[in-house]
Amino acid sequence: MSAIVAIVGRPNVGKSTFFNRLIQRREAIVDAVSGVTRDRHYGKSDWNGKEFSVIDTGGYVLGSDDVFEKEIDKQVELAIEEADAIIFMVDVETGVTGMDEDVAKLLRRVKKPVFLAINKVDNAKRAEDAVEFYSLGLGEYYTLSSMNGGGTGELLDALVQELPDIVEEKSELPRFAVVGRPNAGKSSFINALIGEDRYIVTDIAGTTRDSIDTKYNRFGFEFNLVDTAGIRRKAKVKEDLEFYSVMRSVRAIEHCDVCILLLDATRGFDGQVENIFWLAQRNHKGIVILVNKWDLVEDKETNTIKHYTEKIKKAIEPFVDVPILFISVLTKQRIFKAIETAVEVYNNRNKKIITRKFNETMLPIIENYPPPAYKGKFVKIKFCTQLPTPYPQFAFFCNLPQYVREPYKRYLENKIREEYDFTGVPITVFMRKK
Repeated sequence: MSAIVAIVGRPNVGKSTFFNRLIQRREAIVDAVSGVTRDRHYGKSDWNGKEFSVIDTGGYVLGSDDVFEKEIDKQVELAIEEADAIIFMVDVETGVTGMDEDVAKLLRRVKKPVFLAINKVDNAKRAEDAVEFYSLGLGEYYTLSSMNGGGTGELLDALVQELPDIVEEKSELPRFAVVGRPNAGKSSFINALIGEDRYIVTDIAGTTRDSIDTKYNRFGFEFNLVDTAGIRRKAKVKEDLEFYSVMRSVRAIEHCDVCILLLDATRGFDGQVENIFWLAQRNHKGIVILVNKWDLVEDKETNTIKHYTEKIKKAIEPFVDVPILFISVLTKQRIFKAIETAVEVYNNRNKKIITRKFNETMLPIIENYPPPAYKGKFVKIKFCTQLPTPYPQFAFFCNLPQYVREPYKRYLENKIREEYDFTGVPITVFMRKK
């Protein structure tokens, strides 16, 4: 579990470029045209050993400036409510605008850390121009360039000092979050499991607004089920309640042990579902993929499930060791199998391997296929152990850890998965100096 940082500001100030730099992936589309961010983006970042989640709220306004002025107060207020810290980004090229002043007026009233980031400062003249942003009344500011990374270190140093130290709590009962796009059948899935209409279910997408816990205690299983509001495409997030729901869903993923990712078989494993998958993976959560409404898929043949599974695994490479079940909530087809699988994934996530046995298994494998020589240097791995963390992480101690490349780390991960059952659980491999 980690803190949430929201990047707010008017369109076209460079929020998506900054977001991409933080998560070190080019996820958000960047263009000189304002408002090009159509999907809401979530990512994991870390600085000085502290992890945090980042939400890019860029491009959430379509239409004229008048529409923007009406909606911006709601959007920023909701970002403030859910985030632990806010980065307010402005553009030195255009200077202080009326929109910037509207946002600043809201931010001056909050008691959470607010960081004024002045973007596109890539020379001394622009650094001088940044002084005018003192007029926003937010105190000290940070000058940076999202494009080349200049100045981001100073901002992040200050940011992580203000973020709360959140420790992952071990609750008495496992927490399974049912996540996915709106109208995929999440609430119907929980209603079918518990045998009562606990949640309102309609054909209208987005009926569920908040993340709600339900205790499940049947057939020898006991855990908390969390139904979340659907995470949907940014262009569809028009009302303030939906924006709030998206942020609550991110929270639910971060607070759970296993994510049950429900998708609509008739719509497929699209970009937004994939986005949710990688958010869960980067948070080191167990994952079960449920393909719902399988009964509605027409023209099914002998190999339809096989082809559908291959398509999903292609999208989630290299983390393909994830259970994929085809269900129908309406007919209750395989829904209890889905819960059994989620419990197995939870147990896999909590699995601890005795160090002596782990070495007895892995060292002979490494000896048969050692790390390739790099720059004429030979790496010798002498010892390995599972780290005492809430999710599976393994350390391999060797003479030259800096020369072990990513392909060999993936090889070690695959061998760990072959020898031990970690299905549905992300694994992290570290190389350490002996």
